Amino acid sequence: MPSFLPKILWPAVKAVTLMAMFALTGSAIGAPPAPPERIPVLAWGGPPESETNAARYLELAEAGFTHNFSGFSSVATMTEALNVAQAAGIKQFVSIPELEKSPEEVAQRFKAHPALAGYYLRDEPPASAFDGLGAWAKRIAAVDSEHPCYLNLFPNYATAEQLGTATYPEYVAQFIAKIPVKYVSFDHYPIVGDSLRQEWYENLEQVGSAAQKAGKPFWAFALAVAHNPYPIATLEHLRLQVFSNLAYGAQGIQYFTYWTSKSEVWNFHEAPIGVDGKKTAVYDRVKQVNDEIRSLSPVFMHSKVLHLGHTNTLPRGTRTYKPDAPIAAIKTEGTGALVSLLANEKRRFLAVVNRDFLKKMPLTVTLDGSTKISEFRKDGTTESTSREWTRSIAPGDIAVLTWESKE
Repeated sequence: MPSFLPKILWPAVKAVTLMAMFALTGSAIGAPPAPPERIPVLAWGGPPESETNAARYLELAEAGFTHNFSGFSSVATMTEALNVAQAAGIKQFVSIPELEKSPEEVAQRFKAHPALAGYYLRDEPPASAFDGLGAWAKRIAAVDSEHPCYLNLFPNYATAEQLGTATYPEYVAQFIAKIPVKYVSFDHYPIVGDSLRQEWYENLEQVGSAAQKAGKPFWAFALAVAHNPYPIATLEHLRLQVFSNLAYGAQGIQYFTYWTSKSEVWNFHEAPIGVDGKKTAVYDRVKQVNDEIRSLSPVFMHSKVLHLGHTNTLPRGTRTYKPDAPIAAIKTEGTGALVSLLANEKRRFLAVVNRDFLKKMPLTVTLDGSTKISEFRKDGTTESTSREWTRSIAPGDIAVLTWESKE
């Protein structure tokens, strides 16, 4: 800057200069490239209304979250949260009493906000509520068709009384038919003590196939808060849930919950942020997994599941994985693996998830040599493989191979 100008004016002169250069060239000089697309990561139960401030939302972003859902009491507090979220680079779902009372007015007010993720309607509704929720969603969509309405479904271990249908597939089918959602979301918390619910992979099969049939993506959960009968989330617990969801084709990952809320019924404890507002050990574990999700986003973002199955002992409602060229054979030891073949245009990815969250899994993949195959690492780098590729997969962890399809 010219030395004859007072220093207080330098920022203004610099801004005017850059704007003039932008007008001449059509682009900002030195502007950073747009960040690559990544799998959305939602904090379900993020910072509460009383903690709506820049520090808390930056803390959320630093843990790798891209989206947030928290309940707010009014239009004013919701507006403040959207503004704070925008500054932190977070997308925020609208959840206020006025949304149900005056959905068109609320959608009109917030639809242009850059931080708007969508509109929260209901968690775990019974089938008897689907007609009313569908009408509500349509009223919002009539004003704002760009941002989705968010609803989340029961898991398949819910009772028929809770679901309001005779079967779980019927519950999911009715939801998709009656409510115009852009994606299907469901929760299922599979780790109870040191065991895995047998219904979990069946639930992924049910929701994944129903969503694919309807031409919609689905979002799934990982449990990040301990409560009866669920243990404190370890790194292995989180990895198993997240990577299994992604291998089944999930296009969004959600954590229940981010903030530990007080509950005499559920005894919530040890979420990423404790009741006292301080970080717990789970915060760092979630952050690490979210960093891995970011690096693996090129594998899963917009990818379509071509074929998947399981090795060794089959979980309920699943099938055996059958290799196809250029994979000649897959051998796993112990509990076994979830194996998923995904396609993103001509690029293929083979994702192998160790289903055991307590023990390592020896893995051997034999290749037929018909095409060049590389390992896609969790840091985003790749390395060429040999005809017989061996790894020891950590508990709940994932390994990925990739190649270019000749089709």
